[in-house]
Amino acid sequence: MMSSKTFLRTVICGFIATFIMAMVSFLQAGIGLPTIDIAYLIDQSLNHVHGAEVYSISWANTAYIIGGILMALFWVAFLQDRIPGNWFIQGVIFGIVISIFSGAVVGPLVSSAAGDSFGLFYMNTWFPGKILLAGIIMHLSYGISLMLSLKVAGVNGLDPVS
Repeated sequence: MMSSKTFLRTVICGFIATFIMAMVSFLQAGIGLPTIDIAYLIDQSLNHVHGAEVYSISWANTAYIIGGILMALFWVAFLQDRIPGNWFIQGVIFGIVISIFSGAVVGPLVSSAAGDSFGLFYMNTWFPGKILLAGIIMHLSYGISLMLSLKVAGVNGLDPVS
């Protein structure tokens, strides 16, 4: 069972980790990696489906942030007690799992919805290796910052049922 205190702390930690992931994504251009603007990809996908500019970038950013919060809640509810290691190791593991899921499932589906396929692990892009590396760095920043935030917030999995 998740108490309201654990829920709220997890939501805040998910927001923080999502923000850090977005900033890392934008800053990667400074080291020669592509900027991966997830909100823009969501915006383009939603509007492509409708054939018009129905959604603004604000809606896409909201969806992006909610997605990051949901991943944090998923971690606490289902994985935190099952993945071994300290907060850093758990962050690395979760970041890699998210990166694999994004490259194999989310990326191909979102890009297809936007009218152009990135392919499996971004193989249909101009620089698949750079995009894959940028995605791994971005997701590692999410996983590590989420685990550190959860540790500082005192979230240690679901609360015991009394």
